Amino acid sequence: MARFLGVEVDDKKKIVYGLNEIHGIGLKLAKKIIKEVGISEDLKVADLSASDWDALRLHIEKNEILVEGQLKQDVYQNIRRMRDIRTYKGIRHKLGLPVRGQRTRRNSHTVRGHSTAVGGLKRVLTKT
Repeated sequence: MARFLGVEVDDKKKIVYGLNEIHGIGLKLAKKIIKEVGISEDLKVADLSASDWDALRLHIEKNEILVEGQLKQDVYQNIRRMRDIRTYKGIRHKLGLPVRGQRTRRNSHTVRGHSTAVGGLKRVLTKT
């Protein structure tokens, strides 16, 4: 297992899919980075040298690509800002409801949690 930008990357994968494991780097961006650095897409993660890893890291830092903790912190701050200024999306985040306009009448049970029954209460029968 190779460690890159704080993430364990599987040695058996090709470098394109290995970079894809890093939060903030998708398949398209991984291919673009590898092409600009000049590394073959067919290489496995285990076959990369230390200089290749350094070139990848320098390219990501030079182009100011947000990855892992920086990206997660940025997203958290954006949501926090929306909650503080009480935008519609911020209120939906705070209530734990779908944010992007999905309907909630028939779906979104995974977001809202399990429903509770609202029917009548159980009666206790007394003997007469």
